[in-house]
Amino acid sequence: MNRKDKVSKIHYTKPSITDLEISYATDAAANGWGERCYEYITKFENKFLEHLNAKYAIATSSCTGAMHMGLSALGIGPGDEVIIGDTNWIASAVPAVYLGAKPVFVDVLSDTWCINPAKIEAAITSNTKAIIAVHLYGNLCDMKALLAIGQKYGIPVIEDAAEAIGSEWYGKRAGSMGIFGTFSFHGTKTLTTGEGGMFVTQDDLLYEKVLNLSNHGRIREQSKQFWPDVVGYKYKMSNIQAAIGCAQMERIEELIARKRQVFNCYAEHFRNLPIKMNPEPPETLNGYWMPTIVIDEEVPFDREVLLATFKKNNIDGRVFFWPLSILPMFKERRENLVSYDLYKRAVNLPSYFDLTEEEIGKVAKVIRSTLNSAGGYI
Repeated sequence: MNRKDKVSKIHYTKPSITDLEISYATDAAANGWGERCYEYITKFENKFLEHLNAKYAIATSSCTGAMHMGLSALGIGPGDEVIIGDTNWIASAVPAVYLGAKPVFVDVLSDTWCINPAKIEAAITSNTKAIIAVHLYGNLCDMKALLAIGQKYGIPVIEDAAEAIGSEWYGKRAGSMGIFGTFSFHGTKTLTTGEGGMFVTQDDLLYEKVLNLSNHGRIREQSKQFWPDVVGYKYKMSNIQAAIGCAQMERIEELIARKRQVFNCYAEHFRNLPIKMNPEPPETLNGYWMPTIVIDEEVPFDREVLLATFKKNNIDGRVFFWPLSILPMFKERRENLVSYDLYKRAVNLPSYFDLTEEEIGKVAKVIRSTLNSAGGYI
C-alpha cells in the first residue's frame, strides 16, 4: 500500500492519542516502578469513579476479565444459567462458560437491539443466577424494566457497558446501575488504554471479593507475603496502560462529544432514507460508540454488496454482530426472530475522533448509491 492509500483510507475506528497520552505513558515507563508501580492505576480508577459516580472501581486487563471476576464473585458456577441478549459479541457470554454456567440467549428489541425485557421472564428458571444487560453500540437497555425483573425474582442484573461510555439512563451513567458494571478500553473504544477494562460496583462485599480475585486471591488484610487465601485470577491493568487512561479521562468529555458529532453528521445525511440508526429515547443520552444503520425490511438489501463496495472505495466495513446462538459452540435459537434478522440488514459505520465531514460524506454517498442500485432510493 502506498502513502496515498494510507492517507485516504477510512478506518472503521481508531483511537485519539495526543501528546498528553504520550507524556503520561512515557513518565510511567521511565518512573512508574517500585513505590510508584500502582500510581497511575490508582489515579485512573479514581478519575473513572468520579466520571461514573460509582463507589468502587478496579482496573483490569480487559472487560472480559472484569466480567469473569464479577460472575465468579457472585458464586456463579456449574449448572447455573445466565440470561443475555442473543445479539452480542461473544466476550459478554463466555465468562459464564468459563465458570461452567450456561448462557441462555433471548431475543432483542428491534429498535434498541438490546435484550428484550418481555423475553426474560419466560426464560427464568430455578437455575437462573444473573441477567446481563449489554448496552449495544452505545444503545441503552431498558434498565427500569430489567431492574424491576431482577428485584421481582431476586436475580442480580449486571451491566456490560463495554460499548457505552458516555451513555446515560435518566441521569445515571451506563454501568453504574446494576450489581456491577464492566467497561472495555480496547483500542477501538471511545476511551482507550490499548487493551484494558474496568470493574465497577456500589456493593462493599462484592468489591472486596473481586479485589481479592484480581490479585491471585490475596486478601488485603493478610500479613503474610505471597500468601493467597483463595484461588484467584491475574486480570490486572499495567501502570503504563493506566497512564494512557488518565490522559484519556482528562479528555473524556471531548471524546464523547466527538462521537456524538460524528453520529449526528451521519444522521443528517440519511434523513429521508429507508434507514434506522442508533436510538436515543427521552431522558437518555447515547454515547454513540458505533453509528449503525439498519436498512428497512422492504429494501432488497445485501450487506455483503455494501461491504464489498466499501472495500472498493477504501472504506473499512464492519458487520453487525451475529446472533450468538448461531455460532458453532452454542445451540441455535431461531425463535429469536429479531436477532436472526437484524444482522442481515445492518452495518456499523466508521467513527473516530479525526474522521472528517468530507469522509463521512463519502461513506454516506457509497451507502446512498448502493441503496439506489438495490431499490431506486435516492
